[in-house]
Amino acid sequence: MTLNDRRPVFDANAQGAGGLGKLPDWDLTDLYPSPDAPEFARDMAWLESECAAFAAKYEGKLADLDAGAMLACVQAYEAIDVIAGRVMSYAGLRYYQNTMDSERAKFMADAQDRITTFTTPLVFFTLEFNRLEEAHLSGLLAANSDLARYKPVFDRLRAMRPHQLSDEMERFLHDQSTVGSAAWNRLFDETMAGLMFEVAGEEEALNLEATLNLLTDSDRTKREAAARALAVVFDKHIKLFSRVHNTLAKEKEVEDRWRKMPSPQSARHLANHVEPEVVEALRNAVVAAYPKLSHRYYRLKAKWMGLETLQVWDRNAPLPTDAPRLVDWEEARATVTDAYAAFSPEMAKLAEPFFTKGWIDAGVKPGKAPGAFAHPTVTTVHPYVMLNYMGKPRDVMTLAHELGHGVHQVLAAGQGELLSSTPLTLAETASVFGEMLTFRKLLDGAKTQSERKTLLAGKVEDMINTVVRQIAFYDFECKLHAARREGELTPDDINALWMSVQAQSLGDAFDFMDGYETFWAYVPHFVHSPFYVYAYAFGDGLVNALYAAYESGLPGFEEKYFDMLKAGGSKHHKELLAPFGLDASDPAFWDKGLDMISGFIDELEAMEA
Repeated sequence: MTLNDRRPVFDANAQGAGGLGKLPDWDLTDLYPSPDAPEFARDMAWLESECAAFAAKYEGKLADLDAGAMLACVQAYEAIDVIAGRVMSYAGLRYYQNTMDSERAKFMADAQDRITTFTTPLVFFTLEFNRLEEAHLSGLLAANSDLARYKPVFDRLRAMRPHQLSDEMERFLHDQSTVGSAAWNRLFDETMAGLMFEVAGEEEALNLEATLNLLTDSDRTKREAAARALAVVFDKHIKLFSRVHNTLAKEKEVEDRWRKMPSPQSARHLANHVEPEVVEALRNAVVAAYPKLSHRYYRLKAKWMGLETLQVWDRNAPLPTDAPRLVDWEEARATVTDAYAAFSPEMAKLAEPFFTKGWIDAGVKPGKAPGAFAHPTVTTVHPYVMLNYMGKPRDVMTLAHELGHGVHQVLAAGQGELLSSTPLTLAETASVFGEMLTFRKLLDGAKTQSERKTLLAGKVEDMINTVVRQIAFYDFECKLHAARREGELTPDDINALWMSVQAQSLGDAFDFMDGYETFWAYVPHFVHSPFYVYAYAFGDGLVNALYAAYESGLPGFEEKYFDMLKAGGSKHHKELLAPFGLDASDPAFWDKGLDMISGFIDELEAMEA
């Protein structure tokens, strides 16, 4: 997340999608016609020469540039960023389609190696830029409004000034990145893609995605069999996963120490352009709300299921009153686009090309990366969405979520490459809002009390997964990185850290099976993006507050919302939220979002009365 001889267990397109209809595949030709296309070779050659030319023209000279020359320099740097991003987007997306294909893996690794080599001469730019005197830079920005537009980029660059190393050390870190964390990321991805699970009652071994999917099956026996199969395979590979986490955490600790980062989380907060105290307020508000959210809901769910306690395979189980239902692709598409259109026809129009132009890869295929994502590629092309669509109602919400990301990325592209990228804390805004629009559309259309209960319960579970579970993940990472600073962690050490946050967050309604202690192993965010996970809770809380403003009839909400998405990374969260009367730095802000979840649970409890 990011050819073998195993037969596909569930190839959605080849099997007529098991009633799902024809699922779309990516058309990557908008990036490059093929791996051996002359356009790809041309761009690689251009990058090599342009990076060298950029360094020859500007290295050692940034302090002497006037405002116009500095603008030209920044725009040249941005142009390089576009082409390098295009190359790596193509290589990465091909790889994610089949991580077990050695040709695709080699193509991506070779592209990464070459890009790293070509861009090493550019390392000077950030280092030199951060040595500019503040008064001098302010003068340049005041003299040229086009240059001043890049100030948010410069602010994020200069936030790293206290943590900048010597020029030589920064070049070394840049050069060795492909055999550092990137190599461990690949090992994790390829290992996960190759895992097969012998699930009792299934005729063939299943891959990770198909096995996880069984955890939402209506048959409790199947859910238990899947959970136990996961535990067996994770335990078999636990030493490898422990090595991956130990190595990445130690690598991070070494770099953080050299950079004088005050905490393991600091680099993520800086990258997200969010203050540590804002994240701490979010974390504390969610943890304090565990009893009124997850603890209360899961006790209610145990009652609905006629159980004294829930097992881990019951966490995402459908309610006993749910009629198992397969949602085909066309229905999923109509559900989401209709919900988008009800909010704004423009939003539905922006979503349309994803379905019609090969911007979505939806089917479950052998070797395909698990999970779902929206990749923005570069601002001169368009985003691509990856799903593993299996027709569950939750898959419809995943489509709504990833399509929200895609729409956001399309709108933000107008900012240009350097300003379009949204900090993670705001990157989940449009995705979670898209989910909320889809949920509200379905809820408004509920014809019976039972249907309304099913929808409400599903939404509460999704919100608990987005808020409670992700903050528990964040606490796990905090504990893991703190413990790794004291020395090597055994698998049992990591297992114990995992269980400590699981018990706290899920509550007394749960009994935990033997083997669940290893389930940290498959979460890709811990490997690819340390401390990313709080962004989900941030986004959910922010959207709940935004949606409340929308429901209350805030004048001009639609226009303000589109302006926020179009801003990309050009504004701080305080500036973006001000038009809605919201402030994420106010500790009480998070309680508003948590109260919405609590209110849904209140309604579910009232149905029992």
